[in-house]
Amino acid sequence: MSDTVGVEEKIPRNFITDIIDEDLKEGRASKVATRFPPEPNGYLHIGHAKSICLNFGLARDYKGTCNLRFDDTNPEKEDMEYINSIQNDVKWLGFEWTNICHSSDYFERLYGYAIELIEKGLAYVDELSPEQIREYRGTLKEPGKNSPYRDRTVEENKALFEKMRDGQFKEGEACLRAKIDMASPFICMRDPVIYRVRFAEHAMTKDKWCIYPMYDFTHCISDAIEGISHSICTLEFQDNRRLYDWVLENISIEARPHQYEMSRLNLEGSITSKRKLNLLVKEGIVDGWDDPRLVTISGLRRRGYTPASIREFCRRIGVTKQDNVVEMSALESCIRDDLNTNAPRAMAVLHPIKLVIDNYGEEGVTDTSYTVNNHPEREDLGSRTVSISKELYIDEADFREEANKQYKRLKLGYEVRLRNSYIVRADSCVKDENGKVIQVNCTAVPNSVGENVEGHKPKGVIHWVDANNCFIGTVNVYENLFTVPNPGAAEDFLATVNKNSKTVIENAALEASLKDAVVGQSFQFEREGYYCVDSKNSQPGKPVFNLTVALRDTKKVF
Repeated sequence: MSDTVGVEEKIPRNFITDIIDEDLKEGRASKVATRFPPEPNGYLHIGHAKSICLNFGLARDYKGTCNLRFDDTNPEKEDMEYINSIQNDVKWLGFEWTNICHSSDYFERLYGYAIELIEKGLAYVDELSPEQIREYRGTLKEPGKNSPYRDRTVEENKALFEKMRDGQFKEGEACLRAKIDMASPFICMRDPVIYRVRFAEHAMTKDKWCIYPMYDFTHCISDAIEGISHSICTLEFQDNRRLYDWVLENISIEARPHQYEMSRLNLEGSITSKRKLNLLVKEGIVDGWDDPRLVTISGLRRRGYTPASIREFCRRIGVTKQDNVVEMSALESCIRDDLNTNAPRAMAVLHPIKLVIDNYGEEGVTDTSYTVNNHPEREDLGSRTVSISKELYIDEADFREEANKQYKRLKLGYEVRLRNSYIVRADSCVKDENGKVIQVNCTAVPNSVGENVEGHKPKGVIHWVDANNCFIGTVNVYENLFTVPNPGAAEDFLATVNKNSKTVIENAALEASLKDAVVGQSFQFEREGYYCVDSKNSQPGKPVFNLTVALRDTKKVF
């Protein structure tokens, strides 16, 4: 896969493209204008990637526009750190916005439309407490009841709303509500709050405002101001479409964008709630929003996922209205396919024990290096020199003193082939004071490099590195962060955290060529998996490697 967005990544047909085609054909839209509107209260995650690929992809495919709009109406939780990270993630995924917008850009106009609703008798200042408002709202089975402040005059409401803006009400003492229908079967239409008091400095407007509009009031007006033709949300906003339309129908704005809903991305074994992600970060359970165990876009990037692999994942899962849970293996398959094609190969021994070739230097066992292709099918990825000497490192899992016939690696009295090198027979081993094998002594078959030798039929191939020409480095191995497939549904999701989700291997023996690897570079460690250079802990000449994905789907069971 290429990391350049191209024609080959055109969005597959779905119900939204059908709607767009019909709208263009019937003249209901003259062009396609979409937007991606995240709230800057955290880092983006894989669910946002689906929305990014859809909204920016539609703009690309239909030669339209797509704005990046920050839904910054909640100043207490928003931060410039998140704004910057969101921009970086969108760019990293391979997309460019038409305009950067902020809901706060429209605060004056939003305030004016709120005044318009008051003047039309369609909004009122309510002094019920937030708890009382919830109580008055009713339930799914029972209608709500009117607030005692619902029938204030237009003049009273305008004066009180101005007092709200001037900071003369404390937080929770007053709010502005739309006057719709307290008996509506849709709770979102039971006089929803459209403005509330918040004494918090805003990232963009600083302390200019102490009242802030609610999302449902802001979203539709922002769409209209920007000329959005197709406003795409997830299914939890389906009922809110009635409020979206009501607001636009009752203010003097010409544009009439339409909202459409798709299913959100539910990924097995992951958390995408920003509140819960933030808790994981605050509690120190993970080492930041970009922890490779998280499915934040920055976490996936640090783990070694490529933009192309994430775009391909979003393409494969498609766009529907049916809620479902996507298995993690579907995401892993995309990065595995990408790296299998594009990642150079190298050898790394994660749990090294020494292998000594006793007859090294004798006739037929004198090789000092080999030229090895970096990829078995990609000559354009070049080659490298791999050295060999009398002392090598092999993985402790690749040697047994005794083992059954199913064990195809090295055991006493039997032979294996060293990857790209000699056939060797294990003759003896050395153990430490605890009985653990720390060294294997072997004999190499002369002239067996790349050759079949009569009388020698090794049962397997193992990887190795030259103990005299390697570097000892750190490798991080990751497993599922949670022990259940749906941690978000757990009563206490923190209790489902896998305490063994990260293993730090500090004494891995790594092929010398890996020492110059740079941040973000990916490799296939032969027989081990795909790994990339960590962006946080690596230093020049001292790369730290993160496990991206295993070589094949291991069908992990929670």
